[in-house]
Amino acid sequence: MTRSGAGPTLVLVLAVAVLVGCGVILLLERSLTRILLGVILLGNGVNLLILLGGRPGGAPIIGSGPVERMSDPLPQAMVLTAIVITFGFTAFLLAVAYRSWYLSGDDEVPDDLEDRQIIRRAGRNEASAVDFGGEGPNGDPEQVDPEPARRRLRRGDDSR
Repeated sequence: MTRSGAGPTLVLVLAVAVLVGCGVILLLERSLTRILLGVILLGNGVNLLILLGGRPGGAPIIGSGPVERMSDPLPQAMVLTAIVITFGFTAFLLAVAYRSWYLSGDDEVPDDLEDRQIIRRAGRNEASAVDFGGEGPNGDPEQVDPEPARRRLRRGDDSR
């Protein structure tokens, strides 16, 4: 914070930008280890951003000073909650990365078969609207618009 307590300094804003930027770049990698590091960096950057949004001041304890000079406790509570959520998600990703390494010897996320088909079609400039299910446009229940729901008649309404 600045000396006058007016708001965040440029250094803190740049720290948020670097943490979030590096986190997003690492999230786009194929390695689960790098994705894990990206989640951690992104979480820390967002936590710092939330803290920068709060009002600076003294400890938010009633009786320790005037209310106008206390810091805002809501961003602090939100950051504590976000830390717990990030820790749980990090533990889950760590378990997935370890399991992937244990089963296959690496932690790379493999390409999906449909991803490879989309890449081939994009290289040939083909449309990807081919129906591989074989049921046609009218036979696929996910592609057909459902009929509107019928209204129930109220009691006393005899118009049929």
